[in-house]
Amino acid sequence: MRRILPVALAAIAAMASASSLAAQANIRITGAGATFPYPIYSKWVLEYTSVRPNLQINYAAIGSGGGIRQFSDHTVDFGATDGPMTDSMIGAVNGNVIHIPTVLGSVVPTYNIPGVTQQLKFTGDLLAGIFLGQITNWNDSRIAAVNPGVSLPNQDIVVVHRSDGSGTTYIWTDYLSKVSSDWSRRAGKATSVNWPVGLGGQGNPGVAATVSRTPGSIGYVELIYAIQNHIAYGTVRNRAGNFVQASLASTTAAAAAAMQTIGDDTDFRISITDAEGPDAYPIASFTWLLLPKQMTNPVTARPLLEFVWWATHDGQRFTQGLDYAALPARVVQLVETRLKSITLNGTPVLPANVGGHRR
Repeated sequence: MRRILPVALAAIAAMASASSLAAQANIRITGAGATFPYPIYSKWVLEYTSVRPNLQINYAAIGSGGGIRQFSDHTVDFGATDGPMTDSMIGAVNGNVIHIPTVLGSVVPTYNIPGVTQQLKFTGDLLAGIFLGQITNWNDSRIAAVNPGVSLPNQDIVVVHRSDGSGTTYIWTDYLSKVSSDWSRRAGKATSVNWPVGLGGQGNPGVAATVSRTPGSIGYVELIYAIQNHIAYGTVRNRAGNFVQASLASTTAAAAAAMQTIGDDTDFRISITDAEGPDAYPIASFTWLLLPKQMTNPVTARPLLEFVWWATHDGQRFTQGLDYAALPARVVQLVETRLKSITLNGTPVLPANVGGHRR
């Protein structure tokens, strides 16, 4: 018996270990929302779970409106949005939400004009006029005036916009509302607006696909979707009067002005469209994850926050390859404080000494 006992104990320990691993295999985290950050979120999930085979993270890119709705209905563990929740939305969930910025990206005017090979230039007034249905032909003198030397065709403009509740729409209309009083009065800013003209596309992929197959069209998508679909996109005149192309550098420049005024208690629901600075791209934004301030699921709480911590630290190294801009260091510091403030049954979910996953 004395010889058998250690073997038996080892067997029991092995069974316990296997049972523990089996239990861990059941950890499944679900999220839903914005299509704007879907490429980087997919990359993060792939990288993070590749070394954590007992964790499954499923993210459905259904649009920011859907992400806010499912988060508010408690049908997902986290939501994702490019258009921050309004005060009334936050009130509907009794204030139990924290917006966590994850990356920065740019929304670009993308177009399909047969025969035009030069990159077009756009101003805020031009974009507002086109999407209001006031500028209807590509050879309009107002377009020609900012694109000297470009042979513009006598072709009707086909506007393409999002058909779903969309944070990309929020960024786009937030910008147009700042630069055009006419747009602000007639359409305003929101994840969904009453479009005066145009065709609808589902998600960034839907808008990109519609523009790709529709001669004479113009739409708006997150930069990576224009690049991946090989669709032309234009430069946009910023507040300083310069025509700027969306890029990592110009997106980061747009965030720089906001960082000068951000405080320790700043609400992360900040807009950086139409930013100051000669090099700032004017249609740029943070995108956010929606997390509960007080979590209720002891199985998913810590794995979810550890993933978000990793994404906002180590995960930032994947941003450049997918044409997103990494979070500024000041924002990362504030994110750390916010994540450490999240509780489960009154106790912080993350340990005080969390910090092993740094960039």
